[in-house]
Amino acid sequence: MAEYFKDIKKVEYVGKESKDPLAFHYYDPERKIGNKTMEEHLRFSVAYWHTFTAEGRDMFGVESANREWNKFSDPLDKAYARCDAAFEFMSKLGVKYFCTHDRDLVDEQETLRETNKLLDKLVERIKERMKETGIKLLWGTSNLFTHPRFMQGAATSCDADIYAYAAAQVKKALEITKELNGENYVFWGGREGYETLLNTNMELELNNLANFLHMAVDYAKEIGFDGQFLIEPKPKEPTKHQYDFDVANSYAFLQKYDLDKYFKFNIEANHATLAGHTFQHELRYARINNILGSVDANMGDLLLGWDTDQFPTNVFENVLAMYEILKNGGIAPGGLNFDSHVRRPSYENIDLFYAHIAGMDAFALGLILANKILEDKVLEDFVEKRYNSFNEGMGKKIVDGRTNFKELEEYVLDKKVGVPKSGRQEYLENLLNLYIYE
Repeated sequence: MAEYFKDIKKVEYVGKESKDPLAFHYYDPERKIGNKTMEEHLRFSVAYWHTFTAEGRDMFGVESANREWNKFSDPLDKAYARCDAAFEFMSKLGVKYFCTHDRDLVDEQETLRETNKLLDKLVERIKERMKETGIKLLWGTSNLFTHPRFMQGAATSCDADIYAYAAAQVKKALEITKELNGENYVFWGGREGYETLLNTNMELELNNLANFLHMAVDYAKEIGFDGQFLIEPKPKEPTKHQYDFDVANSYAFLQKYDLDKYFKFNIEANHATLAGHTFQHELRYARINNILGSVDANMGDLLLGWDTDQFPTNVFENVLAMYEILKNGGIAPGGLNFDSHVRRPSYENIDLFYAHIAGMDAFALGLILANKILEDKVLEDFVEKRYNSFNEGMGKKIVDGRTNFKELEEYVLDKKVGVPKSGRQEYLENLLNLYIYE
């Protein structure tokens, strides 16, 4: 088997005193944080698409990276080489999970039957590599957005034949995910939306999307796939408006169509930014509704209004993210998947290691600090005191739903009502910084 990262040894934890860029400074997989190891808390995953399939193309330029494993002319040879490179990389990085679309694995052929034949052959290779390395599939999904047939949607297409093709593609992707013992299956509606309402039957498209998801649930039961189903929200790009706008919007859709009992959410940081939310907001909304399932770990550039998918090196944001994940009791069977790609000028293979190490260390530090903040109860105590008027008297009656407008009017008619307690936002932000500075 070819070796694609010959000069790279297994990445090890060396501690923060070292400056070795090919080592972990905070991520110690065996270190216990609470009752779990870092590896168990974080459940890091590598994205097959950005890391092994993409080569640095953007809307203004061709591929900048030279990924040797993608240079084979025969599609099966290319798929085998990409698989070998992926498992070599993940083994040396020390992660235990990967995520993939169906079309990351093999190039699409003339017919669905031909593509599926290639997938069947590759799956056998992947199973061998998984057995050799112990690396698992965190989640599978289907690419229903790249091919021109999906330019106007897949499950929301205006063409019934395209809808049927999308269903057949998801059927196969579900089968592969089950065969590889995938722990989750993700639905990202890349083009499930519209450019203009002038040519859009929104009601029909939403109804068709709901029927599509119900069929997926039914087929999963039929084949015995018991993994977790996840929705990944995004408000726009590539469409002007996507139907899975954010967690709240998507949760309302699931509730309307009686799908909420089957799905949780895979939340991406950069998608939260595009929706006008913080990453923490989306995680919090999912957590308090018991629908937080998994995370796509990346970040965007606030100066750019598009999905830059950068590696998540902002420790402040990662502390807040891990704060929500810890309060959720973890995210298993989900994980932290690096839906991130190196910048186009970072075109050498070694840059893939530098990028993942940076993201893993930043989240490991976020985990350490978030756990300390929770242990010290600095935020919990502050919030508890801020809302303590609801713990007794009329406040408790409000919380319990044991009052009404007439009683509340009588309660305040002759009462001198002042102003609420200071929110002390700056104090709390500085407090978080003090934990980071330690």
